[in-house]
Amino acid sequence: MKKVEFYQSLVKQTESLIADESNVIANMANISALLFNSLDDVNWAGFYFLDSPTELVLGPFQGNPACIRIPVGKGVCGTAAATLRTQLIEDVHAFEGHIACDAASNSEIVIPILKEGNLIAVLDIDSPTIARFDMDDKTGLEALVKCFEACL
Repeated sequence: MKKVEFYQSLVKQTESLIADESNVIANMANISALLFNSLDDVNWAGFYFLDSPTELVLGPFQGNPACIRIPVGKGVCGTAAATLRTQLIEDVHAFEGHIACDAASNSEIVIPILKEGNLIAVLDIDSPTIARFDMDDKTGLEALVKCFEACL
């Protein structure tokens, strides 16, 4: 299956998982599990909520225990939160200010989640492989986040 088709399938699965559920945490938990079990070569998939104007807090995830709080503007997640732009990082060790929650992570993608134009959370996915994520992953995961945002 091509990546584009794979992500189209993931978006459809996401739609099915969250269609009749309004609880954001339950939906994030299921999306985390779906991503963690569907994506190859990932060691963490989950969410950080905007807890205050200056801080993200850990939400539902799959993988090893993680950093609980991340300052907005710091690390890959905090940068995505501050800029409201997807961060696709080929080598997290080359990213200035990277926060190493898991020493096994080498690449990362973080997508902001918005409600009415305001940040509410970020989706964070890590891989032990350098340059694991590409533009197809970015496009596919952004489509999945759009699907989730539509249910907020």
